[in-house]
Amino acid sequence: MKAKTLIPAALLALALLAPAAAQAHVTVQPNEAPEGAYTVLDVRVPNETDDANTTKVEVQLPEGFGDVSYQAVPGWNVKVVHDKLKVPIQTDDGPVTEGVREVIFNGGKLPPGEFQDFPLSVQIPGKAGEELTFKAVQTYDNGEVVRWIGAPETEHPAPQVLVTAPTEPGQMTTAARSGGGSAASAEESNEASQASSSGGSRDKGLAIAALVVAVIALLAAAAAIFGGRRRTA
Repeated sequence: MKAKTLIPAALLALALLAPAAAQAHVTVQPNEAPEGAYTVLDVRVPNETDDANTTKVEVQLPEGFGDVSYQAVPGWNVKVVHDKLKVPIQTDDGPVTEGVREVIFNGGKLPPGEFQDFPLSVQIPGKAGEELTFKAVQTYDNGEVVRWIGAPETEHPAPQVLVTAPTEPGQMTTAARSGGGSAASAEESNEASQASSSGGSRDKGLAIAALVVAVIALLAAAAAIFGGRRRTA
């Protein structure tokens, strides 16, 4: 293969590494949950700076969350903001007219290179197939503010959760947790953890494979170039 062909191939392989390195966004885990399920959602916040601490995270909940409870995170204060629902939620105890509009975490310090999960216990609203969008605003102690409110393909996408088909009535599900309590059985938590680990392994495998291909292509290109120079000399 000619060097002119090998070099673009190497650059393409290196470009494949970019998605693997650009995953440090504010997300909600898991990114899908059954319709109507009582679920623990982790708001996962990474610190992407080199020299500033994250000190505040504001998460706007989409319409339909009638009640939200949170798990205390050491060092952080939590404020739950309520608002009137556009469409009341019908329950066995009657209609619920007020819901949660926003949850604010502040007072703590998330250093560079670390991430923090903020667990929320909720019941998933909406219908199967809908995307629930959780707009978030991240504030650093140097004054920088990052607004995670964009579409999925933008630089700062808003976290989303896909509503899937409903499970059995009253079934409890939970996110794969990095620590703390769990609202699901040990078996369910283990399955979720294995699924998360499997996904992470696949991502790492793809990144390593792309890196190997890039290195091989670059070495081959260099060999072709220097070989051509020797023959010319």
